[in-house]
Amino acid sequence: MSTVTLSNERTFSCEPGVTLLDSAKKQGVILEYSCRSGRCGVCRAHVIGETEVVHHHESVLSCEELASGYILTCCRTALSDVRLDIEDLSQFADIKSKTLPCRVDSFRYLADDVVEVVLRLPPKDLLNYVPGQYVDIIGKNGARRSYSIANAPRPDGRLELHIRKVDGGVMSQYWFDELAANDLLRLEGPQGTFALRNTSPENLVFLATGTGIAPVKAILEQLKADPEIAMNKKVWVYWGGRHAKDIYWWPELGSPAVSFIPVLSRPDSSWEGRTGYVQDVLEHDGIDLPSAVVYACGSEHMIQSAKEKLVRLGLPHRNFYSDAFVSSN
Repeated sequence: MSTVTLSNERTFSCEPGVTLLDSAKKQGVILEYSCRSGRCGVCRAHVIGETEVVHHHESVLSCEELASGYILTCCRTALSDVRLDIEDLSQFADIKSKTLPCRVDSFRYLADDVVEVVLRLPPKDLLNYVPGQYVDIIGKNGARRSYSIANAPRPDGRLELHIRKVDGGVMSQYWFDELAANDLLRLEGPQGTFALRNTSPENLVFLATGTGIAPVKAILEQLKADPEIAMNKKVWVYWGGRHAKDIYWWPELGSPAVSFIPVLSRPDSSWEGRTGYVQDVLEHDGIDLPSAVVYACGSEHMIQSAKEKLVRLGLPHRNFYSDAFVSSN
């Protein structure tokens, strides 16, 4: 049994063969994570001490990062006492993941390839979560897929999901060909640590591509319900898609401090809005990045590109939070 010490001096024990992330979670210590499969890089941490890969691969890390002592906590276990240059996330300490039955309350198509599904949970066993987190949906055939919750907690406890069609996808066949009201499913969650955490900077910037707008929508609802969180701050929302039909939602925040910027990478001649990629449009707008915090959700490529570009332009490294949508069939 090895002892793991975090940068805020919080400690936990790591069992042999168990990942650092899972060992921490078992002891009520929440470390930053998202995909749990070594592909998104969210759980990246600098380590002092001996570790080894026991789960998945760290292909998202560059050779330079590996040589400099960076690891993914979802992939490695400790072989000795180690120190990680990260802190635990105390705001998630009371958020417990659980498996619950749920029923399809309603659904509607937001676009040709996106369906909104509203889930109804048992009235005496609602889900306690933070806006920005996701759930795993377990289908009738046992297939499991992750989907961000697209709404802040509401009194009736219902959960809204935005689900994009994946050609040949096992769950997509259900969502787009077989889905019916009152279907019984199971969910496990909440999962992930993508949530509003750092509100000190004066600029709150959200970057999303595709259905990555779902957790951003939930966080924006949180800001609307509690406007003091963003008081005296500017909020920027950049949402990227390929075509105009991909912009299937428009925020209703009622606040002049919020700027919503849809961006298309493959627009037709009728599009009069911004074009290109969200991170490039953000750069062009000249936001004061040293005084900003960025929350990015969507494709792995967007998140990697955005982080590299924005940190280079002055965004503090620790002020970039992300949730990458890793592909699966």
